[in-house]
Amino acid sequence: MTQGEPPDRRPRENRILAEPATLERCRKDYDTGAADRATAYKQMSRRAVPDAS
Repeated sequence: MTQGEPPDRRPRENRILAEPATLERCRKDYDTGAADRATAYKQMSRRAVPDAS
């Protein structure tokens, strides 16, 4: 078995934290996630337990 160089363990820049959080960027992210939120809501409502009363 041969040993290569050890992996680079230095921290890398976090691209998400490097981006400025502007109102425009936040609105765009929110609008982009609309379909995902709708799908999650539909899935959760199908799993809802009926009212026992």
